[in-house]
Amino acid sequence: MNKIKLAIIGGTGFYGLEGINFTDRSVKTPYGQVKIKTGEYKGIELAFLNRHGEGRNLPPHLINYRANIFALKKIGVRAILATNTVGAINTKMKPGSLVFIDQFIDFTKSRSGTFFDGEKGVVHIDLTNPYCEIIRQELIKAAKEKNMPFHEKGTLIVTEGPRFETPAEIKFFRSIGADLVGMTGFPEAALAREAGICYASICIATNFAAGASNELLNIEEIGAAMEKVKKPLYELILAVADRHVFSSDCQCKSSEKQFELLLNKK
Repeated sequence: MNKIKLAIIGGTGFYGLEGINFTDRSVKTPYGQVKIKTGEYKGIELAFLNRHGEGRNLPPHLINYRANIFALKKIGVRAILATNTVGAINTKMKPGSLVFIDQFIDFTKSRSGTFFDGEKGVVHIDLTNPYCEIIRQELIKAAKEKNMPFHEKGTLIVTEGPRFETPAEIKFFRSIGADLVGMTGFPEAALAREAGICYASICIATNFAAGASNELLNIEEIGAAMEKVKKPLYELILAVADRHVFSSDCQCKSSEKQFELLLNKK
């Protein structure tokens, strides 16, 4: 399993990759057991992790983010491509848009957002660029080559969930610079950085956020919107996988040594 270099984390409506035969595996971590699917694409060993669990039974605030990232690190993952289903605050990012976000704002309340809990001293990670710029640029190149509509950057604000936001909250989020709103982008990105794993997110805007349209929000419509972009999303992910984006010379690895000490202790 240590040959696996690239992992895909699937969010709402994205529960696998067509055309790849995956094998179910279970990985033990100090934070709990994690189910991971592993398979191969053009000689590349891939891992697929369903963020919401089998049958989509885990709401955003109860996902075991630390166990998930720890498990991926344990099996040798060097890079993560995550998909996040989000609502559009910026009206230029219309439903159906792909956005390769470059910043996030954390508005969660009760999640464990770090591995470094003092056992090995205090560790402060740099998140000036919270998403791997190498992978983001490969996503941009691949999307251009495939003539896919996309936005090169954007800011995601992450809320606790599982409820949707109020129009008043969305108005405030817009005022502080958020383009998109979702419930699962944090603490994944921060934990991946702590673990020394390159991490990039493909945000899929499936709807306008509350108050940005006259429509009420419901998960069924969001799932239906996700179905429409599945095929190009598959193609984009596999195109990036084919580029072997597993860089060892990347700022994302800055805290890897500290995490290795934690990994060995655990």
